[in-house]
Amino acid sequence: MTRFDAVVLAGGAARRLGGADKPALSVGGRALLDRVLDACADAGRAIVVGGRRATARPVVWAREEPPGGGPLAALDAGVRHVGADAVVVLGGDLPFLDTATVRGLVDALDAGPAEAALAVDADGRDQPLVAAYRTEPLRREIALLATEHGRLSGLPLRLLTQELDLIRVSGRPLASFDCDTWEDLAAARARIREHGTVLDEWITAVKAELGIELDVDTGVLLDLARDAAHGVARPAAPLTTFLVGYAAARAQDGGPDAVAEAARKAAALAARWAQETPDGTEAG
Repeated sequence: MTRFDAVVLAGGAARRLGGADKPALSVGGRALLDRVLDACADAGRAIVVGGRRATARPVVWAREEPPGGGPLAALDAGVRHVGADAVVVLGGDLPFLDTATVRGLVDALDAGPAEAALAVDADGRDQPLVAAYRTEPLRREIALLATEHGRLSGLPLRLLTQELDLIRVSGRPLASFDCDTWEDLAAARARIREHGTVLDEWITAVKAELGIELDVDTGVLLDLARDAAHGVARPAAPLTTFLVGYAAARAQDGGPDAVAEAARKAAALAARWAQETPDGTEAG
C-alpha cells in the first residue's frame, strides 16, 4: 500500500484574479500547479481536481459536480480516486510549499491516532488545504455532510474539519502562502528573487525542468567557479562547471560524490594554474 496519495484542488473561478487560469500562472518560471506537484513528489498517486492541462508529472484528473462547486465538492471528487490510507490535500496555488512540509504532515498523522494533521500559518489559522487526512474518516465525514445538507456545492471546508479529530502542525512560515490576488503573485515572484533564496529557487527550477534528482553541494561548485574565474579567466567559470558536470555524468555512479570529486580535481587545477606566473616562476 502506498504511504499516501495527494489531492490538489486546482479549479475555482479565481475572481480576484479576473478569472485568470490561476494554476497555470508562473512563479520562478514554473506554473503554480507544477510547484505544488513537485512538493508532493513522494505521493503514490497525484489527483488534480480541475480543468486538464499539461503538468510536469503524470496525474489523475477529476472534476467536481457542478464545476465551480467549491472546495468541499472538489475534495469529494478527488478523494474518490485515492487508493492509499492517507491523503495529502493541497491548494493548487502554493508557490512556497515544499517536500519537507508535506512529509512533516504525513509523519505527524502517522505518529498518533488523529484523523487529520493541519498546517497552521504564522497567524495561528488552520490551513485545511495544507493538510494530511486519513482517507476513510475523510470519506465518512464528506458523505455525512452530503446527506445532512443534501449537497456539497458551496459548503465551507470548516464543516468538514470541525468533525474530525485534528492535530495542528506549525510549518515553514510561507508554506501555506497562496496566490489569491495579483498582489500575492507579485509578492511571490519578488520573494524568490531575494538574495537569500534566489539561488536555491533557480537550482530547484533547473533540476525540475531537466528532470534531475541530484542534491549536490552548490557551495563547492560556486567556489570552483570563483577560482576558475579569478585564477584563469572569467569565461573559464561556466565552462569548467559544465565540464565537471559532464565528467560526473560519465562516472560510474554519477551521483553527488562524483560531482564533488570532479569539482575537487578541477579546483586543484585552478589553484595550480593561479600559482603560475608568465615568467615561469610560481606566485607566493
